Formats: sequence, C-alpha cells, structure tokens
Amino acid sequence: MSMSLVGPETPLGHAGAKLCVQPTCLIVEDQALIGLALEAYLEEVGFGDCETVPSAAEAMEWLSTHTADVVILDYSLKDGPCTRLARALREHGIPFVVYSGHQRTIAPLDLQGVSWLTKPCDRSALLAALIRAVPQLATGRKEIVA
Repeated sequence: MSMSLVGPETPLGHAGAKLCVQPTCLIVEDQALIGLALEAYLEEVGFGDCETVPSAAEAMEWLSTHTADVVILDYSLKDGPCTRLARALREHGIPFVVYSGHQRTIAPLDLQGVSWLTKPCDRSALLAALIRAVPQLATGRKEIVA
C-alpha cells in the first residue's frame, strides 16, 4: 500500500488517494541521486513542484525568487553544514526537516528540536515528518500562495 497526502475525506495511506493541494518542496541535498529519488517520491505522493539544489547558497538564491511550503535539508552540504540556512528558514517561517547520513548528536543545539531523519529511512517516516512540519498537508487545508 502506498502512502499519500490526502484531504479530510480520505484517510492517510488510502490506496489511490489524491492531494487536495500540491505543495512545493525545496530539497537541499548535495548527492544528486538522493535528490532525484526524493523528488520522484514526493511527486508520487502528490507534491507539485519539487526543486533540488546542492548547497545552502543555491537554496538561498532559489528562495529569493521562489516559495517553498516545506524544505528537506541534508545536514552536510557542498558548502558546509546547513545551520545558516536552517536559521534563515526559521526567520522566514518556512518549515523544514533534516534528512542526513549523520546522527542528530552532531547537530548544534538550535537544531536539536527539529525533525531529524537518518538516511536511509522508510518513505512513510519521511512523509510523516513532512506532515509533522506542515500539518495542513494531511488535511488538505493548506493555502498555497502562487
């Protein structure tokens, strides 16, 4: 059974369920194959636009002209740890989860309370973390600004 983001009339995990909205996700991942796999999975469960960039600098550049409903961050990026980017996301009210090959124990204190998934993880765990970050994804009541 495949997991899916669904509206209030369809229970989470119902086969063939459709998204009521198509949220946008920015994936900040320096390993291209992982980024592509995440994009494919998110599109499968009903995300609209998914963009992958390999560095915090490129993420900041993308965010200067685009809007993301949620961000998936690798902790170790091409240009170093994601801490500066995570701070900027918080300041702008953009929810995010960390998806990393590192254990949470390496994270600074300001990232200790963030959803942290260790690679590889089950796809349903990733979806659950995204829904915890943006609960409206599960209810279909998220208002997306175009």
